[in-house]
Amino acid sequence: MENHIVLPHDHGKGINHILEKMPSNEVFSNVADVFGLINDATRLKILVLLFHSEECVCNIAAAIDMSAPAVSHHLRVLRQAGIIRARRDGKETYYTLADTNIAHLLHHAVDDMFDIKCEECTRK
Repeated sequence: MENHIVLPHDHGKGINHILEKMPSNEVFSNVADVFGLINDATRLKILVLLFHSEECVCNIAAAIDMSAPAVSHHLRVLRQAGIIRARRDGKETYYTLADTNIAHLLHHAVDDMFDIKCEECTRK
């Protein structure tokens, strides 16, 4: 389906080529949801840790000075969104970055914002 929008004014700036490629409202909503995930300082801290390591809930909780149940809640939200993944080893569950385009994009964007040099990224 082609999106044809007639603009009320022609300012000569040529936004029509952008409008022709404009994603659907559903795509914008999905992207906004992803940005909403990192709109929480706690989740952002957790992500910075998990971008660079695989950790259990107890270590994450200690690293960010928060209770394990509170951290588990944030991990569940991030996991349901497909940003992180979990791996069980005996009674322990370990979390790390998911191998998805969105997760990797967030990893690079956040590292750039905080000026973090990721050893894994520089090796690729």
